Amino acid sequence: MSVKDVEMIFKFVGGLGMFLYGMNIMADGLQKSAGAKMKRLMGILTNNRLMAVLVGTLVTAIIQSSSATTVMIVGFVNAGIMNLTQAVGVIMGANVGTTVTSWLVSMSEWGAFLKPEFFAPLLIGIGAFIMLFAKRDMKKQVGEILVGFGVLFIGLSFMSGAITPYKDAPIFSEAFRVLGSNPFLGILAGMAVTAIIQSSSASVGILQTLALNGMVTWNSAVYITLGQNIGTCVTALISSAGANKTAKRAAVIHFLFNFIGAALFGVLMFVIFQLNPAFADGTINSVQISIFHTIFNITNTVVLFPFANKLVKLSGVIIKDVAENKSDEDETSVVLRHLDERIFENPTFAVQNSVAEVIHMGQITYENVKCAFDACLTNDEKKIARVYRREKDIDLMASQISDYLVKISGLSLTEKQHALINHLFYTVSDIERMGDHAENLAELAQFKVENQIYFSDTANKELEGIMEYVTNSVVYALRARENTDMATINRAREYEEQVDYVEGELREKHIERLAANLCAPRSGVVFLDILSNLERISDHADNIAGYVKKEL
Repeated sequence: MSVKDVEMIFKFVGGLGMFLYGMNIMADGLQKSAGAKMKRLMGILTNNRLMAVLVGTLVTAIIQSSSATTVMIVGFVNAGIMNLTQAVGVIMGANVGTTVTSWLVSMSEWGAFLKPEFFAPLLIGIGAFIMLFAKRDMKKQVGEILVGFGVLFIGLSFMSGAITPYKDAPIFSEAFRVLGSNPFLGILAGMAVTAIIQSSSASVGILQTLALNGMVTWNSAVYITLGQNIGTCVTALISSAGANKTAKRAAVIHFLFNFIGAALFGVLMFVIFQLNPAFADGTINSVQISIFHTIFNITNTVVLFPFANKLVKLSGVIIKDVAENKSDEDETSVVLRHLDERIFENPTFAVQNSVAEVIHMGQITYENVKCAFDACLTNDEKKIARVYRREKDIDLMASQISDYLVKISGLSLTEKQHALINHLFYTVSDIERMGDHAENLAELAQFKVENQIYFSDTANKELEGIMEYVTNSVVYALRARENTDMATINRAREYEEQVDYVEGELREKHIERLAANLCAPRSGVVFLDILSNLERISDHADNIAGYVKKEL
């Protein structure tokens, strides 16, 4: 091997790296700029499978990877956010959306002005200046998209330039002759390359780069492309290894969909090639690969769309459902309901799911606070025990959510998303402290039981009054976190102010009762401790509303 050959290998590997890196940067910029729209897209998912197909197509077109979309789907199903009926439609759409990359790669054959070497450097220059000097997130994201777009095409140009000197080499013509004459070898080659680089978009791009130099035959391109569609399932199958049974079924549905489509098209194209050998051995260009890739994926979706429920049932035969026995008292099943690291494939979704899980933790804590209130008023030992049990879950959730947020903070986020993650950290801490105060109240209730302390009707009514204000402050704080609505924020803060006012009034009245010997000292101390914990709970609710206000 000569120095020139080594140089060409380096150039090809470097070009491939630039292509993958550019695709990644461009996808990052697109995700950031379209994040809110993508959230709305996923939000409209219902059992309407056609809508799910459209969502899958659009999301994959934005993030430039059907593998990433499917891995996210496995994560959503595993987290219980999406059911299999919804998932199958999104998976079908993901295959259609992945064709966008092949059309981008084939742009160099559309005309002289669209050749990568003509406009890519300009895009990189403009994008770099925008990223360096723009102040607003949205403009920086446009810069990222331009730089990624430019680097992607420079990478393609490098790959094409490295291959050009060898386009007449016998080894390439012989390799594609063998792959084209043997469908199984062609499909296997496409599967292997895609499984290694874990991106069908990238492997199709490599094939199109070879086609740009007139080195690829029709039959080899078809079989390799079919293999690439099967190979892209490997990422999701690997990702589902640690997931629940339903998530594993989502990954299997993706495999079945692509495998059945590849098998049907493989047989059809084999017959066509046998009837027309000249067509089979003719060279194919990158635009024609894009056309075939698109027709295959759209046709596959249209043909298998009516059989989506059959795919779901077949996945159930392959992955057997196992009944999980759960005790009624086991409340740890709520932990990590929305959190799954597979969703990191899309930082915007990961951030939104974190918000959902923080709200979920808040709702559990709210239920514990109410239970603690009842325990204080009624000396109910069952409710005291329930508060203690649930507090353990709350502490566990706080730890797990915080760990998840640490990982999200290392993803590619906008400044606004980074601020939101910081506020979620603080919110988790405040909710956990609410849980601690609920536990304090349970301990006070336990003390009342052990010492046979009972409050008068007047004292109980006073506590019921302030507890209602505290409850409302928590409810509106969590609602503000969910909806980021200024009116809701104001309601939460108004209730907190009311709690402060009433707490001061009740404290003074109770001290007067103590001074007049109308209340036993031990009972009076418990009453005042309860007031302190109630006031602190509303303070933490006010903190949560305050974080949301900073985001508006």
